[in-house]
Amino acid sequence: MPKIAEIIAIGSELLTPQRVDTNSLIVTEHLNLLGVEVVTKHVIGDDRERLTEAIRRSVDRSDIVILIGGLGPTEDDVTRDSAAAALGRKLVLSLEQESVLISRFRRINRPMAKINLRQAYLLEGAEAMPNPHGTAPGQFVSTDRGAVALLPGPPRELQPMVENELVPRLRPVLPPQVIRVRTFRITGIGESDLDTLIAPVYTKYANPVTTLLSSTGDLFVHLRATAESVKQADALLREVGNPIAELLGDRVYSEDENESLEMVVGRLLRKQRAKIATAESCTGGLLAARLTDQGGSSDYFVAGYVTYTDAQKAEILGVPRELIENHSAVSEPVAAAMAEGARRKANATYGVSTTGYAGPDGGTEFDPVGTVYLGIAGPAGTRVLRVRYGGDRYRTRTLATQGALDLLRKTLPK
Repeated sequence: MPKIAEIIAIGSELLTPQRVDTNSLIVTEHLNLLGVEVVTKHVIGDDRERLTEAIRRSVDRSDIVILIGGLGPTEDDVTRDSAAAALGRKLVLSLEQESVLISRFRRINRPMAKINLRQAYLLEGAEAMPNPHGTAPGQFVSTDRGAVALLPGPPRELQPMVENELVPRLRPVLPPQVIRVRTFRITGIGESDLDTLIAPVYTKYANPVTTLLSSTGDLFVHLRATAESVKQADALLREVGNPIAELLGDRVYSEDENESLEMVVGRLLRKQRAKIATAESCTGGLLAARLTDQGGSSDYFVAGYVTYTDAQKAEILGVPRELIENHSAVSEPVAAAMAEGARRKANATYGVSTTGYAGPDGGTEFDPVGTVYLGIAGPAGTRVLRVRYGGDRYRTRTLATQGALDLLRKTLPK
């Protein structure tokens, strides 16, 4: 059976809005590289009873338990005491660690307070993990099921200890196992529709585990496979991932979790040596901002025009006034003329436009609030897409930029 782990981050400050637990991300990354799945994370305040009970439960059900923080010298540093109580072990003064502490204070030319001696106490049977960056040693305790590790809270102390002390101690006691991940980044479909489409595939499998994540206009499908080797894990990812990819088709814009839609578009524009100009009304420059968010975007981005009024659409982009009068500014003909005008004025390969009713006011019976026209003009001609977004002004504008970028992505040669 694959080994599983739990992480307990300790400190009342982590339960306030001012502090966020980022240490567990570091630990999780290294555990995953060892093939260990982190199944639960907790944040517990400086409360001996609650922490003792949390450690006891975690040790009973998980192979590896990582405790982060609470190893300082003060009374509110309760991790050592709680771990000892949970494991039924004594705390024993380590003369070696006492000597290390004394030497450290001498090196920094500071007297050692009596309370610092608390940091020289180890759980009975524990192995000290040296901490060259602080006064609190880590502790590694072997258990019948696996191990418990006590790590310091400051990130500059924790990260090197995880890499140099914890991982080398865990590796020999773990069975051969790896975790491999495959990610699909998707746009142009709702979360419920996405799940309806791919659930018949992924629900057949407990391994890989499939997770769907959503943000406005952007969806992630994560496949997480656990196996004894990279080859076996990758085979599982192909077995589940390939049919999912086939169902999703061109809705998948990347399999790199860190590659945003604007990064994909930028890469394609650069590959084609193409130039882009934008003409925006309802999105107010958000589309240009996303296109220029990446370093080096001057390779492909030429100009962005925010033409919020009818007069500016006519004066800057050359949209015929009669076109606006006959069809309104929010219409297919005007979106087309805006895209063509931006392309022409900037001498770009492509022009992309957005015009719509972002709300809360405006709209017509045919084009209610949330309606947006997305236009693209390029070497192959001009195309306009009419879309209807639900939600508030922020959501409409965000989805409109996502839609415009996706329209450009699908238009660009691969």
